[in-house]
Amino acid sequence: MGKPKYLPDVNVLIALTDDKHLLHARAIQWFGSSGYRDWGVCALTGAGLLRLLANPQVGSLTVEEATELLAALIDHPGYRFWPIVDDWTTLAAPFIERVFGHQQITDAYLLGLAVKEDGILVTMDKAIKYLAGTKYSRNVLLLE
Repeated sequence: MGKPKYLPDVNVLIALTDDKHLLHARAIQWFGSSGYRDWGVCALTGAGLLRLLANPQVGSLTVEEATELLAALIDHPGYRFWPIVDDWTTLAAPFIERVFGHQQITDAYLLGLAVKEDGILVTMDKAIKYLAGTKYSRNVLLLE
């Protein structure tokens, strides 16, 4: 793996943008120390961030405000868009035997994208380390 390329999952994006989040300080520390050099969002993580920020039960922003927040976030240095061109079956194939439930569908997709792009999925979800197994553990950064 050359220079690290980071794909923060939705929970990390929420932590970066919400100063009330339990792991906000940890996410900001990661982003400031290494993440901003080469990082980005894909269609799933960008839309997931907007969906949660604009959900009145989770966030408190309008769709317009959430969109402005995402635009400000992706204006940070080192941003690049991670296009998804492969289907779920292709990207999740390396760890399909470790997908144990419906809540890991998106995790497997994002991890597969990180593996394909020789990048690192940044997450707070410990189960993704299991999903990656030893073979793909280098493609996961767990923020705790």
